[in-house]
Amino acid sequence: MNLKKLSLLTLASAGMVMNAKAQEKPNIIFILIDDMGYPAIESYGNQLGKTPHIDRIAWNGISFTQGYVTPQSTPSRASLLTGQYTARNKMWHVIPGYGFPYARVQEPEYLEELPREQFTIAEALKTAGYTTACIGKWHLSHYDNDGYYTYLYPDKAHYYGFDYVNPRTDPSEYQSYGDKGVDFLTGEAIAFMEKNRNKPFFVYLSHHTVHNPVLAPKDLVKKYRDAGYPEKGLHFAEYLASIEHLDNSVGRLLDKVNELGMEKNTVIFFVTDNGGIDTQFDNAPLRYGKGSAYEGGIRVPFMVQWPSKIKSGTKSALPVHIVDIYPTLLEVAGVSKLKDHILDGESLMPIFTAKLKDQKKFVNRPIFFYQPLYDIQWGAVPCASMVQGDYKLIWFFGDYVDLDQNGKYIPEGRIELFNLKTDIGEKKDLAASKPALRDKMTADLKNWILSCGATIPGINPEFDPAKWNQRVNPKKEE
Repeated sequence: MNLKKLSLLTLASAGMVMNAKAQEKPNIIFILIDDMGYPAIESYGNQLGKTPHIDRIAWNGISFTQGYVTPQSTPSRASLLTGQYTARNKMWHVIPGYGFPYARVQEPEYLEELPREQFTIAEALKTAGYTTACIGKWHLSHYDNDGYYTYLYPDKAHYYGFDYVNPRTDPSEYQSYGDKGVDFLTGEAIAFMEKNRNKPFFVYLSHHTVHNPVLAPKDLVKKYRDAGYPEKGLHFAEYLASIEHLDNSVGRLLDKVNELGMEKNTVIFFVTDNGGIDTQFDNAPLRYGKGSAYEGGIRVPFMVQWPSKIKSGTKSALPVHIVDIYPTLLEVAGVSKLKDHILDGESLMPIFTAKLKDQKKFVNRPIFFYQPLYDIQWGAVPCASMVQGDYKLIWFFGDYVDLDQNGKYIPEGRIELFNLKTDIGEKKDLAASKPALRDKMTADLKNWILSCGATIPGINPEFDPAKWNQRVNPKKEE
């Protein structure tokens, strides 16, 4: 028996002693949306459509105005399940692998598979008596190993702590037709809750919407076309219809929680995995969108409902990150973390319960981002960044793509500094006018990267200015 499994058994035994009545533990539902930007929800600024059901989570709980994830899918999902920043878990790149071998900065090696040895939040919750489900998008394994892009294989779920996953389906179902699986996946979550209503459960409901291709029921699409919205481009009809369809689906889920009498004892999270594509839905006032180190790529809707603990209608401007979910759920479930498993986040319970004294640690704590990769379609180049207090620093290691100048390529590194309190759109670079703060934050960011066992990328000896943006897919399975 390996050390991880032995530790699991030890923790499970301890959990049973410390927690006599497992059925009194709160149920947990984590809803993760794909590619939905910060202002796509009505309570976060959407003026083109209403999202009354999603906003019920905010009205009945708390909404964070500075909730962070990573700029892309795989890294956010890995950080959620491991409780670790990408610099530590080595999953900063989307799966399957690709690269830019002639670019100026040499990309470090990264993991293309969530290791089975990782002690996921699902495994931790199982030690506290939870029954667990992963329903929907996985995107943490190669297609021929433990999971497809759209789902975790049922026979491999136990490696990651899940008792149930939705059945295998035609992978193209979520990519080319239908409603992106929204109704099906919500139905799967509801069925799981009904079946496990008499014991604590954890549902990780990972929707595919609104990722490209954007899909929605025809009648809703017609509604928005009839209202004058275009067939493609910014704020096109199918995009707005997909938001409404998702909102209706979230309403079904919330209604079922209430119907089952679980509302007071169920914690419900609503978060998106990265910022939205800003050519489809305007991310203003945030800068840019998906893939970007700027706020439009990393700041997202972040809401939590728990009527027995969180006062309804609470708003928080404290910066939080998806790595905070793991320690939060450990405290929710009343279970200790695995001794040797490093967690990078903080439990959000002091914020949930309005314990002002304990909230002080959130005010000036640094939040980090490590993105040492190229993804030219989003203007992304190797960089790292940090948010601390009112300020945000971005360190581009060796080059830069200026999207404001039609993607102009600048083959030199740069450091930018912004005051997010006064400049949420990151328009005024303060790096030159605040050199002491710039240098201190840069040093802190560098030290953090190295402390995680990650590297500061260097110059690529194969750099070719004529081919710098040439992408290759050497590891992609066909």
